[in-house]
Amino acid sequence: MRIWTGIAAGMAIAALGAGVASAQSREETEQPAHEVVAFGEGIELRDYEPMIVAEVTVEGSRRRAAQRGFQRLAAYIFAQDRPGMDKPGNGAKAKQDEKIAMTSPVLQDQKIAMTSPVLRDTIETDAGQAWRTRFVMPAKYTMETLPDAPEDITLTTVPARRMAAIVFNGYGASDDLAMMEARLRDWMKEEGHEASGAPEYAFYDGPWVPPAYRRNEVMIPVELPAEDS
Repeated sequence: MRIWTGIAAGMAIAALGAGVASAQSREETEQPAHEVVAFGEGIELRDYEPMIVAEVTVEGSRRRAAQRGFQRLAAYIFAQDRPGMDKPGNGAKAKQDEKIAMTSPVLQDQKIAMTSPVLRDTIETDAGQAWRTRFVMPAKYTMETLPDAPEDITLTTVPARRMAAIVFNGYGASDDLAMMEARLRDWMKEEGHEASGAPEYAFYDGPWVPPAYRRNEVMIPVELPAEDS
């Protein structure tokens, strides 16, 4: 019994250490610039500045699309897959083999609903849909200075926007995302905020972080008041 108690205690300490390390790493990682303009319990209303993102769209279930999308974008920012890798920099433009610092969070939303019939197996999935995964580029880059991206990756500027966000821990499973989206929409309705677009999901931590310490968010774009738009 003492042996198992010791093992359990050791696992708890390891998980706590991983959680602390994750929190420290998250604080040190660049995040999109924004201002919190209102908040509730676990919910924030944020005004984001314009940001440049690298994005890729992948068909299939949300989780598989997220994994494949992450891998493709990681290959770009870590200079593993870019056109003209031996191409020198051009003035202020970064060299094609220059690595880009990782930022957080990783963003995901449903991009396209497929129209053709899809056969599902006994496990419920999001198969037959397409999901967009986005990495936010560090603020030091412009569209002109970023390295060129492969054909399947798009570099684009997301304009300034207001987002309602609910923060939660865990795996970020589809059921949790749906539940948090419903809770966020209830708060928006109570506060009189009108949605201006589809929800987005934000994931701040890697799979090695214990679920209790992972930071996830559901975010919904909010219509700006007439005087602010």
